[in-house]
Amino acid sequence: MDVNSYMSKELITIAPNTKILDALDLMKEHNIHRLPVVEGGQMIGLITEGVISRNTPSTMTSLDMHEVNYLLNKTAVSDIMEKKVITIHKEALLEEAAIKMRQNDIGVLPVVENDSQLVGIITEKDIFDAFIDVLGFYTPGVRVVINIHEDRKGVLEEVTNFFYESEMSIQQVAVYRKTGMIQVIIQVDSNDVEKIKSSLEEKGYEVGSILYKEPSNIE
Repeated sequence: MDVNSYMSKELITIAPNTKILDALDLMKEHNIHRLPVVEGGQMIGLITEGVISRNTPSTMTSLDMHEVNYLLNKTAVSDIMEKKVITIHKEALLEEAAIKMRQNDIGVLPVVENDSQLVGIITEKDIFDAFIDVLGFYTPGVRVVINIHEDRKGVLEEVTNFFYESEMSIQQVAVYRKTGMIQVIIQVDSNDVEKIKSSLEEKGYEVGSILYKEPSNIE
């Protein structure tokens, strides 16, 4: 999966000469916490609620609310915006976006192409959505985790063939590797938990966990 598949493409941007108060109003109107600053089709910065908060006089100053609002209405976002913005290309892998966010302790990445042409934005929420989709959370069926202690060629094929031969449609497959064991997470279009569990164990597979996700339990 790439960034382009999960990024938000309907962007709300502002010009560098936009006043801070107007930027705050725009964020509130659209229930967002950040705005890319664009000029001539190129992104030149990012303004966020956090940046504004850090550059707004605190309640400990001698300024009253009227004076603070006056200041916010006179200051352009270009005066305080983040100019060194970490971005990601739209064709980058989704996990690369997750790593960039984690390494830099940020929750959003502007998405670009052709160096600095802004084409989207991807957030932590989008990464969560991708994770949910990969594991098929919203699709009802049986989710089984098979513990494999010997990593060998063809083992995944053997597992998937078991479900094929049992005439079960595989909905999702994920593989999690950890020290000394591989966990194969498979979801199939079935509701017969006991039959799947007993059949797998008869074949010598170790079932780590198994459950049926009913549509009524999915929100």
